[in-house]
Amino acid sequence: MCRRVIAARTRRSLAWCAIVAVWQLLAATTAHGQVTLSAGALALSVNAQGEITALRSSVTGKDYRYAGMPSPLITVVHAGARLAPTAMQLSTAGGVKTLALRYAGGVRVGVRVRETAAYLALEIVRAEPSAKVEAVIWGPYATTIGHTVGEVVGVVQDGDVALGLQVLNAKTLGGDLPNREGSTWARGIAARQQAWGSFLNAYAINRARARTVDGWGGDFPNMPVSPIAGETVVGSAIALFLTPAAQALDAMERIEVAEGLPHPTIDGVWFRKSPLFERSYMISDFGEAEVDQMIGYATRSGLYSLYHEGPFKNWGHFVLDSARWPSGRPGLKAAVAKARAAGLHFGVHTLTNFINTNDPYVTPVPDERLAVTGISALVSAVDTRQTEIEVRSPEYFANDKHDNLHTVRIGAELIQYRAVTATAPYRLLDCQRGAFGTTPAAHAASATVGKLLDHPYKVFFPNFAMQREVARNLADFLNETGVDHIDFDGHEGALASGQGDYALAVFASDVLSQVRHDLINGTSISKTFYWHIGSYYNWGEPWYGGFAESMQQYRIDNQALFARNFMPHMLGWYLLTETTTRAEMEWMLARAAGYGAGFAMVARPKALRGNPLTPQLLDAIREWESARTSRAFDSAQVARLKDPAREFHLERVADGAWRLYEMAMSPAFTRTRVERQPGEPTHTEWRFDQPWDEQRLQFRLRVSGAAGVPETGSAASVVRALRLTVDRYAALELPGELRQGESLVVDGTDVVRVYDATGKPKGRFTLRALPPMLSPGAHSYQMESDFAGDGLAIEVQFRGMGAAEPVRARR
Repeated sequence: MCRRVIAARTRRSLAWCAIVAVWQLLAATTAHGQVTLSAGALALSVNAQGEITALRSSVTGKDYRYAGMPSPLITVVHAGARLAPTAMQLSTAGGVKTLALRYAGGVRVGVRVRETAAYLALEIVRAEPSAKVEAVIWGPYATTIGHTVGEVVGVVQDGDVALGLQVLNAKTLGGDLPNREGSTWARGIAARQQAWGSFLNAYAINRARARTVDGWGGDFPNMPVSPIAGETVVGSAIALFLTPAAQALDAMERIEVAEGLPHPTIDGVWFRKSPLFERSYMISDFGEAEVDQMIGYATRSGLYSLYHEGPFKNWGHFVLDSARWPSGRPGLKAAVAKARAAGLHFGVHTLTNFINTNDPYVTPVPDERLAVTGISALVSAVDTRQTEIEVRSPEYFANDKHDNLHTVRIGAELIQYRAVTATAPYRLLDCQRGAFGTTPAAHAASATVGKLLDHPYKVFFPNFAMQREVARNLADFLNETGVDHIDFDGHEGALASGQGDYALAVFASDVLSQVRHDLINGTSISKTFYWHIGSYYNWGEPWYGGFAESMQQYRIDNQALFARNFMPHMLGWYLLTETTTRAEMEWMLARAAGYGAGFAMVARPKALRGNPLTPQLLDAIREWESARTSRAFDSAQVARLKDPAREFHLERVADGAWRLYEMAMSPAFTRTRVERQPGEPTHTEWRFDQPWDEQRLQFRLRVSGAAGVPETGSAASVVRALRLTVDRYAALELPGELRQGESLVVDGTDVVRVYDATGKPKGRFTLRALPPMLSPGAHSYQMESDFAGDGLAIEVQFRGMGAAEPVRARR
């Protein structure tokens, strides 16, 4: 764990200990002046010191407040210290209830109360003096509920009831003020599980004052952040509710609608209750001339959206790549119309607020609102050709770990530099003048030198004000073309503003509020306010291996997060290649069916045209997805479909009816190198009693390390001259050579596919004849091979299709 995290946690622990001490002192006083606020099934009691003393069900009388920890209604942060309230008073004027909270140092906070039939709404209407209020924390509220803790959505459940804290605007963030920036890389911190239950909490930062933060989660220390006029903690608001667990989603929908939160719909239906919830879509990279063909592929697959993985020449102004889209935005608009006519949505991929170096925001005149990690000043004037530039401080120019473009802005010129000297005089060395198409210029002494914030993707970013313009640019693009599906990929790019998770919430909200049609959207990072905006969270990439190998455990681990946060189950991206087989595709489709999860199928035109199995693959996707979304599989089948060690085949019988076959597997048979006397046979013989019906031979062969040998064997060790003889008459010659971790698959056809150690296709070859038909019963197998090098073993598993299980659509 890095030192900065330990230090931050230590500071928070000390602050919390101080609050506990104050709470223990106040707890000794009487309950005189206690107020109870009622909303639906929730009765919340606050004592005269501003401490929540009960989170009670008005139906059962059960109190869900954990008495062993303090639960201040609001904690104030001043000068880095956390202050618990010292007094609370209720007043009512014109039917409006207000709680007045007092703190040390003369700080006062006013909270307007609204008791509705379904939830309790609390809003800060006064926080004075503003200069003494750096931030406020709603809570943390200690509860006894810890069975299911929704860290993103801020809802905790015990099987019977759900207790929730909902943030009611973008300035109110889920969590317990993790740092000065107000950001976290955690999936969510609106609710935190404890041994005794959970904490619920939210916070808001006073952004109307100039600050410094450790930006981008700590990557850019001491980053200056400009104030946002009027953006204090006033207006921060939450809703608290208690409801039967089965009705929690309905309760959150009521809050969204009543409080004017984002409430995205598709065809008039809230997306979380839409038929498109947890549905799968197709991702592809295609040009204007390939639109009709791609619509045909997507339609055949039954996937609901055709999503372009990269149509842009640049991000920032979102100019289309003219080589692929010669008609520009009108051409894309026509493609969207064709897709809609075919019953498809149409999406495009971008990276939120990333700005390419070829965008007009950068070249030929850089926008002065490009985000900087910090500034210094010129010690003396420089001319147009100087390649060493002296600055007053090296602070922001020496962060080489997070410096990818080494770029500064001086006036209207961008300059790249190699390094900054470590001792005075501090000079930027080997300066490349007029970088990225800007114009070299002379600059006066004391001119501002701003270090641009960049990223490994070789991009720059906007500051907060410019970010809102970029969001408008994106919304304008969507309105002009009709594109109705995007991802806020690189959503964390909004951290470049220094405004933390608030900036992420504002960017997505700005786009959604300005788009004039339904918008399906996903994100690269989960946040509490975004929960009200997003359609899905589709994490997991296909670039690191085959279907079963590329981030598969990560994809499965995400499903528990989605379940406890009322988020759609998604398995991420998978890649259809020119060599993808039906067995590989059905392996993934079975996992999707088991977890009730959607996915994105990356299927590019070249792969679709080049794979002879494309029609079968698209049909398999359509049938499996139809069965999954119609809940055709029973609970026992679902449990088996989750198991990555099991393989299945689905066969359509009629509309809404299928046969499910599980692929039965033999035990693993192993061959290792053995030394025998000259002339003695060196093959390894196995016997296996086949339990499945008559069908052609299928097996998977993998080269592994022999017992006691590490998986990282010598690269020079190979197995070659493989030959498998079945029942002493039918021989399969398997040419080529395999290294440790590599494998091959015989699937009953005459095509043998070879895979590398990551599961990626490596090659294929054709057998001289089809594999033999094998009837049920005992069979013998003789494996021969040459071992070059030591420490390798051959593992073979035979497989066949088991008995049919009828399944039918249930909705």
